[in-house]
Amino acid sequence: MPHIRVEYDEKVAGVFDRRGFAQGVHSALAEIVGGRAGGCKTRFLPLAETFVADGSDAYAMVHVEIGILSGRTPEAKRELGEAVLGLLRKNVGATPGAELQLSVDVVDLDRETYVKYDRPAEEA
Repeated sequence: MPHIRVEYDEKVAGVFDRRGFAQGVHSALAEIVGGRAGGCKTRFLPLAETFVADGSDAYAMVHVEIGILSGRTPEAKRELGEAVLGLLRKNVGATPGAELQLSVDVVDLDRETYVKYDRPAEEA
């Protein structure tokens, strides 16, 4: 169920351990808000063009949006956001010559309208 969307400046592509980050996020989701790591879906979207602050090359950014089913407390969502920010700090290396801005937003997926289907793998 959890949907994780990671938008990142192409300037950080070479210093961003995306696989390690996703593994950490999936574990954090299961531990903090009770999601099932097997149901997590992370999408990485490199951004060829960003405009941060004054638009100069002195900035780079990574933004994560996590969609979870509604009903979690604000405290649990805040804890998840802080954990994911910590994972970003751990998994995105230095960006020489650029200030790195990291952010996380945890949003609700409406339980009443969210639908999904899991198709089992077909056997060979």
